[in-house]
Amino acid sequence: MSKIFTPTNQIRLTNVAIVRIKKAGKRFEVACYKNKVVSWRNQVEKDIDEVLQTHTVFINVSKGQVAKKEDLIKAFGIEDQTEICKQILAKGELQVSDKERQSQIDQMFKDVATTVANKCINPELKRPYPVTIIEKAMKDAHYSVKPNQTTKVQAMAVIKLLKESDSIPIERAKMRLKVNFGGKEAKKLRDKLKNMESIEIESEEQDGPQITLVFVVDPGLFKEIDGLVKSETKGAGLIEVLSYKEMVLGDEYF
Repeated sequence: MSKIFTPTNQIRLTNVAIVRIKKAGKRFEVACYKNKVVSWRNQVEKDIDEVLQTHTVFINVSKGQVAKKEDLIKAFGIEDQTEICKQILAKGELQVSDKERQSQIDQMFKDVATTVANKCINPELKRPYPVTIIEKAMKDAHYSVKPNQTTKVQAMAVIKLLKESDSIPIERAKMRLKVNFGGKEAKKLRDKLKNMESIEIESEEQDGPQITLVFVVDPGLFKEIDGLVKSETKGAGLIEVLSYKEMVLGDEYF
């Protein structure tokens, strides 16, 4: 029986994700565990050993060909393989097969639709949409996911697209807020809040110098309202989110 000879400058790895970079006219690659590269880049995974299959820089992971020390120094200016691996992880291009790429696109499409469903309602029924309805509307509007954009950014773009396409009636779910404040500027702040566009005041109570407002507003205005309350009350005002989705009273949606 013949023996299989593996040269000492070759390392065989399987079930691997490859990140590749070109520097100084040469190709360098690192071998990673699948699904870990994105987690590392998003700073969800912070243990490099959970990301790299080996702290080795390759010129070709598939063939197990390890990069030469002199080539690493010429391209990166250092010979510390772990540090070079980190540089490649940060700046390199993740290599995926067509099947994997399509799987990632399909998952992102579903994630975007889920985010839209969580943020929006049917304004006619005051109910949220099932994710499947949002997915169908996205397909009807010919939306293509952008792999380099976050799910949240794409969800905002989809909401705008669906509104413009009139494929389904859709609006951002309203946020119900309760704001309590007092002091010399209380009446001035109350008037500013009541005059803000798209705010629907539900109740107003006054107990001495303290004023409490409950109102419904577009979630996109939350930061502006929070900043206004903090600024006008010097941090003494209280803002509380009572509910995120404006629903039909007593109605439950499954």
